Amino acid sequence: MPESTLSPRIAVYTGTFDPVHYGHLDIIERGSLLFDRLIVGVGNNLDKKTLFTLEERVQLIREVTGAWRNVEVMSFDGLAVKFVRACGARLMLRGLRTLSDMEYEFTMSLMNRNLDPQIETVFLMAKEQFSHVSSSLLRQIAILGGDLSKFLPDPVRTALIERARK
Repeated sequence: MPESTLSPRIAVYTGTFDPVHYGHLDIIERGSLLFDRLIVGVGNNLDKKTLFTLEERVQLIREVTGAWRNVEVMSFDGLAVKFVRACGARLMLRGLRTLSDMEYEFTMSLMNRNLDPQIETVFLMAKEQFSHVSSSLLRQIAILGGDLSKFLPDPVRTALIERARK
């Protein structure tokens, strides 16, 4: 897709989202206010073993983002930067929680820029109450029977507890 057809008003927020939690949803909500259209791209990370299938993650995110009319949820395979371009977007949205996130995301944004110089990465800082929340920690808490109500919307919490029991 030539540069002229890439829209600066469309952003794509990619991730594994296994499971989607309030920290992710905060970035999605704030992104929906900044851009005309926000696409949540749900992918697989070769370094992560997921608890939910790709289809289940897409469905859970659709269920909890339905109130935001300019948010779409799609699955993708392969490189995130290629998915962003295929969506016609010029912007990749990323959330930052900690300094270690910053280092990882900075390196990733440089690599993405090398892969496609027309795609820009925009970072949103996590709100303080979400800066310690990660999907991997929430999966552990679910397996060990801890309280997840502060971290997950009801449909996601129910699905995670049921999956953790198996």
